[in-house]
Amino acid sequence: MQAMVIEQYGGPEVFVERELETPTPARGQVRIKVTASSINPIETKLRSGLVKSHPEFPAILNGDVSGVIDAVGEGVSDFSVGDEVLGCAGGVKGWQGALADYMVADTRVIVKRPSLAALTLEECAALPLVFLTAWTALVSRGQIKEGEHVLIHAGTGGVGHVAVQIAKYLGAHVTTTVSSEAKADLARQLGADEIINYREEAVADYVTRLTSGRGFDLVFDTVGGDNLDRSIEATATSGRLCSINTRSTHDLTQLHSKNLSLHVIFRSVPLLTGIGMDDQPELLNALSEMLEAGAVRPLLDEHQFSFRDVAKAHELLESGEALGKILLVNR
Repeated sequence: MQAMVIEQYGGPEVFVERELETPTPARGQVRIKVTASSINPIETKLRSGLVKSHPEFPAILNGDVSGVIDAVGEGVSDFSVGDEVLGCAGGVKGWQGALADYMVADTRVIVKRPSLAALTLEECAALPLVFLTAWTALVSRGQIKEGEHVLIHAGTGGVGHVAVQIAKYLGAHVTTTVSSEAKADLARQLGADEIINYREEAVADYVTRLTSGRGFDLVFDTVGGDNLDRSIEATATSGRLCSINTRSTHDLTQLHSKNLSLHVIFRSVPLLTGIGMDDQPELLNALSEMLEAGAVRPLLDEHQFSFRDVAKAHELLESGEALGKILLVNR
């Protein structure tokens, strides 16, 4: 099979095309003929060496996958050859990724494409990692409740735009941060009730304006860095704060004085350690349910790339100019 791999750390230029042996599914696994994938920030960190939990070199990156099952391993009864599936199934240590003609996946980390899903099989590849991340943060860890005031940072970003849709679907009053009026319009279309332009309004001001100074019951930080400090400031006393980017140093005095709970979400843990693998079908079933109901859709950047052009896709993501998810199609 053909695959785009990295054989060393570096910039986008380190991707090379290689012919590799087609993998064979083991017990509890299936082989997927890959239709599409999508890029997430973790892939740029793996490529550069900032995070070293990549598959062994030559490494095939990308966890998100959609495609058609063409072989099943022993003990597999819930999936059959010909099933259209999607999931977040590899691209980390121990599991080669989706940037290849074929990918082997554990059946616990894939789900069948719902028959009533309005999305194409290609478009489905944009959702798994961001959905699983947002659902884990808001539901599994954040314990979101109907009617709560929830703040989601970067409401048109990769994880943020799906988090807005999940929170709205579950009955929360959803506020999100954006950087422009165009992004504010998009966030409203996704279901946001309130908009904050973080470039124009300080935390204390929007907490007063939107919560009468109380703060938000649940805050989801998808940005990290200084934004984690702003998120602590925005969370109500005894509230919950979730973050997907905490590779930084912070003064936690206010976290303590406000009696906050901080939940860190690193979505690669189940594949890297096996811990939580048995919980993945429940999360994927939630994705399937929302897809079937037409309650979640990906915000796709206007630029779409082939697997062979993955370097250009990485350049776009790292430029900060991408809007939503960047789709990669195997063609």
